Amino acid sequence: MKGVVFNLLEDAVVAEHGIDVWEELIDDAAVSGAYTSLGNYSDADMAALVGAAASKLGAEPSAVLRWFGNKAMPMLKERYPALFANHRSSRDFVLSVNSIIHPEVRKLYAGASCPFFHFRESPDGALLMRYESSRKLCDLAHGFIEGAATIFGDKVAITHHSCMNHGDAACLVEIRWSN
Repeated sequence: MKGVVFNLLEDAVVAEHGIDVWEELIDDAAVSGAYTSLGNYSDADMAALVGAAASKLGAEPSAVLRWFGNKAMPMLKERYPALFANHRSSRDFVLSVNSIIHPEVRKLYAGASCPFFHFRESPDGALLMRYESSRKLCDLAHGFIEGAATIFGDKVAITHHSCMNHGDAACLVEIRWSN
């Protein structure tokens, strides 16, 4: 996993809970804590940090990942405004992730391994998103979608119909915008 993701996690934790909590998470997770944005780090480090945060906060790891994604999105917009500039809504932004966002991420961070999302619109207007990744970070994607909705002033409801973290082959997420 690219170091920029760890940097975003650190920034989110420090902004909301302070530097002492971040340092406690590093200790509790037994990871080095020295992450450069261009570096590649073990997915196990992220899992350990999320697990330590869940334990410290009395939350499920899925809730920590959703919180992180939500908090990270405004930071991403601040750091990479060009990725957001041509989008009018969070729906438009989410639909661009495979064709625009992830290719730009790969340019910025050589070797980045981004998930691929399969989108299909349901007859009633909901967007169905199929997520497949060995990392099983669908909850992080969920948080990113919520964070994007906040940035664009949209209202969104997200429902997980199936999840790899619960034994399913892939995650199927229904996204509904109500504005």
